[in-house]
Amino acid sequence: MDLPSYCRNNGTQRVAGLPDQSGGMPGLSFCGNDRNKSAYSVEDGVLNNGCFVDALNLVPHVFLLFITFPILFIGWGSQSSKVQIHHNTWLHFPGHNLRWILTFTLLFVHVCEIAEGIVSNIQMETNHLHLFMPAFMGFIAATTSVVYYHNIETSNFPKLLLALFIYWILAFITKSIKLWKFAECYVGVRHLRFCINAMLVILYGLLMAVEINVIRVRRYVFFANPQKVKPPEDLQDLGVRFLQPFVNLLSKATYWWMNPLIIGAHKRPIELKKIGKLPIAMRALTNYLKLKDAYEDQRNVEEPDKAPSLWRSMYRAFGRPILLSSTFRYLADLLGFAGPLCISGIVKHLNTKPNSTKSDDDIYFGVYFMSSTQLLQNTSVLAVLLFLALILQRTFLQASYYVTIETGINLRGALLAMIYNKILRLSTSNMSMGEMTLGQINNLVAIETNQLMWFLFLCPNLWAMPVQIVMGVILLHYLLGTSALIGASVIVLLAPVQYLIATKLADTQKSTLDHSTDRLKKTSEILKGIKLLKLYAWENIFCDSVEDTRGKELTSLRTFALYTSMSIFMNAAIPIAAVLVTFVSHVLIIGSRPSPSEAFAALALFHILVTPLFLLSTVVRFAVKALVSVQKLGEFLQSDEIGEDSWRNGDMSVSLDTCTKHPGGTKAINRKRPLRYQMDNYEQPSRRPLRPNETEDVAVKVSHGFFTWGSNLSTLADINVCIPTGQLTMIVGQVGCGKSSLLLAMLGEMQSISGKVCWSNKNRYSVAYATQKSWLLNATVEENITFGSPFNKQRYKTVIDACSLQPDIDLLPFGDQTEIGERGINLSGGQRQRICVGRALYQNTNIVFLDDPFSALDIHLSDHLMQEGILKFLQDDKRTVVLVTHKLQYLIHADWIIAMKDGSVLRDGTLKDIQTHDVELYEHWKTLMNRQDQELEKDTEIDNCQTALERKTLRRAFYSREAKNQVYDDEEEEEEEEEDDDNMSTTTSRRSKIPWSLCWRYLSSGGFFMVFLMIFSKLLKHSVMVAIDYWLATWTATKTENTPVNSTTDDSANIVSAVTASVFANLTDLANSTGGLNATAGNEKTDCEYMSVFIVLCAAGIVLCLITSLTVEFLGLSAATNLHHNLLNKIIHAPIRFFDVTPLGQILNRFSADTNIIDQHIPPTLESLTRSTLLCLSAIGVIAFVTPFFLITLFPLAVIFYFIQKYFRVASKDLQDLDDSTQLPLLCHFSETAEGLTTIRAFRHEARFKQRMLELTDTNNTAYLFLSAANRWLEVRTDYLGAVIVLTAAVTSIWSSLYLLPSALVGLGLTYALTVTNYLNWVVRNLADLEVQMAAVKKVNSFLSTESENYEGSMDNSQVPEDWPQHGDIKIQDLSVRYDPLLKPVLKHVSAYINPGQKVGICGRTGSGKSSLSLAFFNMVDMFEGQILIDGVDISKLPLQTLRSRLSIILQDPVLFSGSIRFNLDPERTCTDDRLWEALEIAQLKNMVKALPGGLDAVVTEGGENFSVGQRQLFCLARAFVRKSSILIMDEATASIDMATENILQKVVMTAFADRTVVTIAHRVHTILEADLVIVMKRGNIMEIDRPEALLEQEDSMFASFVRADM
Repeated sequence: MDLPSYCRNNGTQRVAGLPDQSGGMPGLSFCGNDRNKSAYSVEDGVLNNGCFVDALNLVPHVFLLFITFPILFIGWGSQSSKVQIHHNTWLHFPGHNLRWILTFTLLFVHVCEIAEGIVSNIQMETNHLHLFMPAFMGFIAATTSVVYYHNIETSNFPKLLLALFIYWILAFITKSIKLWKFAECYVGVRHLRFCINAMLVILYGLLMAVEINVIRVRRYVFFANPQKVKPPEDLQDLGVRFLQPFVNLLSKATYWWMNPLIIGAHKRPIELKKIGKLPIAMRALTNYLKLKDAYEDQRNVEEPDKAPSLWRSMYRAFGRPILLSSTFRYLADLLGFAGPLCISGIVKHLNTKPNSTKSDDDIYFGVYFMSSTQLLQNTSVLAVLLFLALILQRTFLQASYYVTIETGINLRGALLAMIYNKILRLSTSNMSMGEMTLGQINNLVAIETNQLMWFLFLCPNLWAMPVQIVMGVILLHYLLGTSALIGASVIVLLAPVQYLIATKLADTQKSTLDHSTDRLKKTSEILKGIKLLKLYAWENIFCDSVEDTRGKELTSLRTFALYTSMSIFMNAAIPIAAVLVTFVSHVLIIGSRPSPSEAFAALALFHILVTPLFLLSTVVRFAVKALVSVQKLGEFLQSDEIGEDSWRNGDMSVSLDTCTKHPGGTKAINRKRPLRYQMDNYEQPSRRPLRPNETEDVAVKVSHGFFTWGSNLSTLADINVCIPTGQLTMIVGQVGCGKSSLLLAMLGEMQSISGKVCWSNKNRYSVAYATQKSWLLNATVEENITFGSPFNKQRYKTVIDACSLQPDIDLLPFGDQTEIGERGINLSGGQRQRICVGRALYQNTNIVFLDDPFSALDIHLSDHLMQEGILKFLQDDKRTVVLVTHKLQYLIHADWIIAMKDGSVLRDGTLKDIQTHDVELYEHWKTLMNRQDQELEKDTEIDNCQTALERKTLRRAFYSREAKNQVYDDEEEEEEEEEDDDNMSTTTSRRSKIPWSLCWRYLSSGGFFMVFLMIFSKLLKHSVMVAIDYWLATWTATKTENTPVNSTTDDSANIVSAVTASVFANLTDLANSTGGLNATAGNEKTDCEYMSVFIVLCAAGIVLCLITSLTVEFLGLSAATNLHHNLLNKIIHAPIRFFDVTPLGQILNRFSADTNIIDQHIPPTLESLTRSTLLCLSAIGVIAFVTPFFLITLFPLAVIFYFIQKYFRVASKDLQDLDDSTQLPLLCHFSETAEGLTTIRAFRHEARFKQRMLELTDTNNTAYLFLSAANRWLEVRTDYLGAVIVLTAAVTSIWSSLYLLPSALVGLGLTYALTVTNYLNWVVRNLADLEVQMAAVKKVNSFLSTESENYEGSMDNSQVPEDWPQHGDIKIQDLSVRYDPLLKPVLKHVSAYINPGQKVGICGRTGSGKSSLSLAFFNMVDMFEGQILIDGVDISKLPLQTLRSRLSIILQDPVLFSGSIRFNLDPERTCTDDRLWEALEIAQLKNMVKALPGGLDAVVTEGGENFSVGQRQLFCLARAFVRKSSILIMDEATASIDMATENILQKVVMTAFADRTVVTIAHRVHTILEADLVIVMKRGNIMEIDRPEALLEQEDSMFASFVRADM
């Protein structure tokens, strides 16, 4: 083949490596100055001089730099002087992503070109700058081009892109000339430089095309009218802060845009404002529409009943991002193989010199052309390649994670919206018939959607892992033959065991959950009844029962810990076992040991195989759960819906003919008189006489209606009713006759079998509806009343007055701006009902439905509501009112009455009609009314008290809240306070500090021996791991170093290790055991000796893995046991004041959420943290041992790492808090909606609630997205840091090898360096998690410092007589009492004497100190002066247990505990059955209890809900009687019971307790008129003390005035 002469114009080429004959130093000239060279000759034509062509290639690069630098400087200068351009000007020009990808590829090719030039240059006799100088300039120009482009894009000034366009054209032309010259000289694909040039030509061509496309689309040159382009809609809305979709590719890959947020978190915490709104594409609404369309598209006409498949809909809506993520994942996995391949290359070529003979065939244009394999034999090139491969692999991996997480979040948002829409359309019968319980709906929201989201996160693993496993096994077989398969089979066989353990873990978790729910129920019962338990000295009995349940819970926690540690152990031990089996069988089968390269490659491969196999079990488990979740969701979405609202849209109006009315004169009724209405002599009042021309129409008409609640039996039959417009209609009837159902049927909530409901024209939009069971929103009082209507102050005030809410609002800490808790928990029933009625009154609707609004109100409130609210406020507005009620005395106000019986209408008409036509019914009503009147007299007293009582409890609740705020905020909110006071810097340091003291407190509560064992075994384990690798290196290296090694497969295995280890780095424990070789040991040991030591080391490693995994889990368990035990004891023995000032919820939180974190979350975090830290440290130790130079670079890297983790931990904690705090309102909103469905639908507020749900979902999703983006931010940074560590380790090793470092050790060091990348981010993530979890320990600790009551007393138990107090003689001497040393005394110098067997009554207004005196008898309060002597013994000296167990008390609120009746009367189990029956007989309960199944062992539900209040109070009386103590104290015991029960109580006290001293604290004075002695108190002092008769005789006595007021 004849080449043109200029191709070889080189004379004789000197062989590199021979001394330069010319003497002298080779100079630095552009074309080189080799001897006999015509380097600068152009006789064959300018373009035929290779050096000139290279020079020509410099031109475009220089041109670009000259043009762009001034523009960039001017641009930057002006930008920095102005305010930073806001991101709403960000635009992406067409082809944005493609341009970035091409530029990155271009940069990579330039790096290859530089490397090729430098390596070729080494082969020449003098330096030829033209070999690498143009490439270097090209690299700089390419970097500049992308910076320049980015700046032009953000400032939206496309005209300047012309400079780039010209650059691409020039570069394309010059490179093409070079390529054409190569082709002429037959330089072909086997030469690397030709390939690189061809690549560059293609890339420049593509970039040119991208540029032309921008011109075409944006029309910014050669076109008359350039196109105006607006930035994306999201960015015009300044609220969007999540910029991932809008930033450029580099910022996307490295999460650079997160920097301001994460670094700013240090100065001030991240708040919801800071994270802004979601971009439109990620909002729940957008995704809901996508999913809904995909779901509805599947419904076909042929099979309307066939349910659409959720899986298919999910795939259609979210399939593309998942495919994208999987692509990233495969790329990352493939790149992972590069790591070990490069290491094997480095180790192999470290000490071999490049071959120095070159044929003339490789010389063209007077320079040397190398093949690609030659380049890859250069160790420095391999080191750089290794670095780039790691960077890329990590970037792809994080991108894959990010895409799946974003998709998962989008899917969850869509599913939540779908579930919510379905809830709003659920048929009421589904809810009421129990087909769909609230619990099920909450599960769908909280559990099933999350299961699907998690499944999506792990989804790409499903198809990425099998590929990894298959590749790993193939490579193993290629390296080691059959012995490798034997080793691999160990892993495969143990995989099912791991799956088994994983399923067992899930089961154990379930049983643990059951026990902890049980424990919580018991704990909350104790806390609710704590006062009673202390007064009866029963706290230890109940404490033991909680400890008992906790014991069961700990047993299942122990099982849980055992399985967890087994799982960790399997993970760590399988690779050791596999390696052991492989090498031993290799020696036995083949009879020789493997070479170092084979050994370490195999080692790495085993690590790789373990991760996917272990993870596969997790993924499979999630997949199974996801299948179940989809099935549940599918069933829910197919459940029955409410009928279409055609009834409310019909334009019909009914004339009045169907319902005749009797107009009559109005009669004023004097409301001040007692409510005894003479029904006979009264005529029908009509609130407004009709004008002749006005025809009144009908608001709602039901004709021939048959309605049902789902079962085909009709609940309402043959209903024909009319509701007259603007009138008051009342519906009456017995309980369960269908009154509420009739309202719901009119609202369209019931299924109609036949008949129809017609609404008149102007009424059809909305109905204000107050349900029987009050339903409140988790919002302020004002928001609950206005309920989305505009606020009108005058109207609002009127409504508040009508419902008598003002006194209640005044008690609330923030008035009507107080949040009333979830389901209005912090209000009483009556208060909640009045707010619901207020809501109905406030709405501006034509029709108001009130369903038994008086049921929870006392008589005064009912009257006021009837008069002011219904008769005045509603009727003045001429609104149509339908009122369901049991209070017949209000019938005289009705314009129209509907009487119901057994699901059908008995009568309807005016009262007059019924009086004339149905005398029987009328008489029946009259007798009922008289009975109601008699009850009324009693009621008036009870009810007054009841309302007063409600308000009192409210006052107490909130008073204690405020007190709590003073006492407890210091501990809870230390941090916040410090932030306010101190300057910024201290806050910052405070927030970034790791709470070491807490960690130590946690560990020490686990026991010092366990801590020592854990630390010692961990250190020993990691030392043994390193020893195994080192020994393996020594053993394999004794094989002569020169044996040929199959280089390509050498460490191809380790590749995989890099990949997978990274995926779930914290799952593999042994990645660090891939070591290197050490050829220093002699050949004298035999294989047997090596093998035996190897077996011993591996066995030790496996045993230590088991020990460490067990110690950490059991350390955590013993810490949890001790912390809970101490917490329970502290709290149960705390003084009663503690419970007044600490909200119940806060205490319960310590037992639920915080205990759960301590039980289940801290141990695995601690395990993972110690493991990854020790792995990183041992790896760094090994590298430093191999090349001490590495330590020089370690310092700057450590500093960078410190700052990364410091910033991340603070930001992560804030985002975690935001995620948690935004999740709760979302779940609450779902359960609220499900509870208040009928109200929401009646009011027609569905759209408003949907909107609210979408907002809440988006807020929660924003927090979660930011949290996962922050995790990616951290991982990308730590991964890049790891890559830098690998690079520095490689470079220092190559450098050290010049000083004869054995190549075997280099391999060991580099393999360890690879593991660091996997574990760095886990160190930080676990640190951040641990910090968040330690908050639980902190909270529990804050309660552990509570003072306990002094249970000991100064007297010994033996000094107290057995039967004390025998007589019941009480002497109070100069007693002063306070609740807390910081508070004012509540009793001041009180003295009194009570004779044995006297019946004493104590009365006084609220807050006069009556109850405090009763608590003083039990030493429950701080008696700081004076004393109480009972039978001559000073009670303050007695042990509390003794004192309280010898007295009896009946409290105002009857408290029963869940269990049996026997347990409630006698939890200590000391009494005989006869004694219990006797007590029940005295309390008049014997017959009732006998009738119950089980008698004394009959079940009492939580709080005694299965008995009426009166019965509960009688049980408390029986309980006091069982105790047979000679002193009984009754604290307002009759306040919450009816007259009849109260009479029983009084009678019993007089007879059964005739010989005992009884102290009664009275609410109502008439209960103590029979007493032997009355004490009247005021403001903590005794004002009067005497016989009641004597006090009544004194006209001006306080007692007499009380009695008069009470009559």
